[in-house]
Amino acid sequence: MASVPIGDLVIIRGADKLASYQWNTRTAKHFFCSTCGIYTHHHQRRPPGMVGFNVACIEGVDPHSLGEIPISNGSEQSVVSDGVTPKSEPNKSLEQTREG
Repeated sequence: MASVPIGDLVIIRGADKLASYQWNTRTAKHFFCSTCGIYTHHHQRRPPGMVGFNVACIEGVDPHSLGEIPISNGSEQSVVSDGVTPKSEPNKSLEQTREG
């Protein structure tokens, strides 16, 4: 995922196939392809005014060529407190995929 201001993300194809959902505080809005199910982007809860997008959905971008990408645990960003906050760990399967 990468982030840009909401006005800087332009969907050039497939907008008619996007579906969305919201949960918890209903501040963030998550979008996915209603045909194949891929998570495409989301309007972020924080910082507001930003959109996170799946770089693998950008035509011509090979996400494996981007080098090491930090991965965070989404539950660490939750506004719901369950008393358990898992820590982020490197995604070993992604590293193995890059190395072949």
